[in-house]
Amino acid sequence: MIAMDDDIRLYGAARCHKSRFYQKYLADKGICVKFLDVEKDRTAARELHGLYSSGKLNFPTLVIKGKKLRDPSMRELDRWLIKKGAHHKRKCR
Repeated sequence: MIAMDDDIRLYGAARCHKSRFYQKYLADKGICVKFLDVEKDRTAARELHGLYSSGKLNFPTLVIKGKKLRDPSMRELDRWLIKKGAHHKRKCR
């Protein structure tokens, strides 16, 4: 089970423009996201490896309440945020 702070996780890298784009997009919507830099955090890298059978570091990958999205379009991301009930603004810790 994913803890409340982990409802939305973004596996990416600080140097990745798409990772930064998703962080800003979600922040602008007032949605908290836990960013996991797979180039600096070995645990995060192992978690990401475990999400894909290829064993590659496929980032950016968002996990929204258990739903894995690899580099989603804004339309797809918004649809899953709503479907998983994660589109509400809430305080970030």
